[in-house]
Amino acid sequence: MLRRISRWLNTAPEVVALSFARMADALGNSLLIIVLPLYIAREPSPWLHLPTELLVGLAVSLYGFLLALGQPFAGRISDRSGKRKQLILVGLAVMALATVGLIFAHRFVAILMLRGAQGLGVALIVPSVMALITTATEIRDRGNAMGIYTTFRMTGFAMGPVLAGVLQVHFGFNVVFIVGGSFLALAFVLVHLTVHPPATRPAIPASSRPTSGGGSGSAGSHDGSTSRPSGSILALMFATVVLASSLSMISALENEFNARLSQTAIGFGIAFSSLTVSRLVVQIPIGRWSDRIGRKKLIIGGLLTLSPLTVLFGYVASTAQLVALRLVQGVSIAAVAAPAFALAGDLARPGREGQEISWVTMGFGLGLGAGPLLAGGLAGYLGFAVPFYVTGLVSLLAAWAVWRFTTDSIPIGA
Repeated sequence: MLRRISRWLNTAPEVVALSFARMADALGNSLLIIVLPLYIAREPSPWLHLPTELLVGLAVSLYGFLLALGQPFAGRISDRSGKRKQLILVGLAVMALATVGLIFAHRFVAILMLRGAQGLGVALIVPSVMALITTATEIRDRGNAMGIYTTFRMTGFAMGPVLAGVLQVHFGFNVVFIVGGSFLALAFVLVHLTVHPPATRPAIPASSRPTSGGGSGSAGSHDGSTSRPSGSILALMFATVVLASSLSMISALENEFNARLSQTAIGFGIAFSSLTVSRLVVQIPIGRWSDRIGRKKLIIGGLLTLSPLTVLFGYVASTAQLVALRLVQGVSIAAVAAPAFALAGDLARPGREGQEISWVTMGFGLGLGAGPLLAGGLAGYLGFAVPFYVTGLVSLLAAWAVWRFTTDSIPIGA
C-alpha cells in the first residue's frame, strides 16, 4: 500500500512513510497550541509576576528556542552516526512523555520544563527526517517531495487545534494531554514499522550540484574543511525565522483574541487551523512548481505578500475575519516553506545533509520561539497591534535577504 501511495504521489516510499509519521506527531503536538495558554492562565506562577501574555510567550518560546538550538547538534550526530531512525524514535518518546507529564504540572516552572523537553525532542527528529527525505530524492523532484511531506505534517497540525478546543471545552485539560501523548506514541510505532533508511546516498556529480552564493559563507559551503553555512543557507534560515514567527505569534495572544472577538477556544482553534487548510490545498502544487521554475522566486513572492497580511491581524474585528486572514496567510507561507526546504536540500553536500539542512530547520524553530515571545512582550507593554507591524517589516527584510544572497538551484538539464 505504501508503494501504491508513493507511485500516486510520484515520490519515494520513504517520503510517504516519514510524512505519515510526522502527521501523527504534528497532531499530537499541535493539541497544545490551543490549551497551553489557557492552562498557564489557570495555574499559579508565584515566582514570576509577569503578564499572562508574557508567561505564555515564555513557555511557547522556550520550546522554539530549544528546538532551534538543538538541531545543529542533532544534525551533526545523525550525520556522524548514521542512526537517523533511532534519533527520530528517541525524540518521539521524549515528546510523548513530556506531553503526558503536563497532567502532573501544577506550577508554571514545571510547565516550562516540560515544554523545554518537548522542544529538545523535536530537535532530535527534524534534521534526521529532512536528511532522510533529501537522500531519497533528487533535485528534479525534491520540491514535490517537500510539498508532500509538508502537506502531511500540516494535516496533523490542522486537526490538532480544533480537536484540542473540543476536548478542552467538553472534557478538560487532562484528556487533551492523554490524547496528545497517544498520537505521539502512534507516530513512534509508524516510524519503527515503516521507515527503512537507505544505506547510502548516490553521489551527485560536482558539475550538476547546485552552488551557493552570498559572500564569504559560500566559499566554504562545499568545502569539507568547514561546517559554516553559506550565504544562501543563512538567507533561507532568516526566511524560515520570519515564516515561523508570523504563523506562531498569535498563539501567545489567544486570550486577547478571544476577549476581543467574544469567542471560545473552539473559535480560536478553528481560526488557527484555517492557515493549515489553505496550505494543504496549495503546498504540493507549489512544491512541484518550484521544481519547474526554481525555488527563489516563490520564496521572495511569499515573503512580500506575507508582510501586509501580518499587519492586518492587529485589526481583525470578528472570528470570520480572523479565519479568512489565516486562510490567505497560509498560501503565502506555503510559497516559502516547501521551496525553502527543497533549496536547502539542493545545496546540502552528500553525507552532511543533517548538519546543513538543520540550519534552515533551526530557523523555523527560532521563529516558533521568537514569534510568541515578541507578540507577548510587545502586546503586553506597547499595544496589541505593535508586534504585527514589527513582523510585517521584518518580512520585507527577509525577502530582500533572499533576493540578495540566495543562489537558486541549477536548472535541470543545464
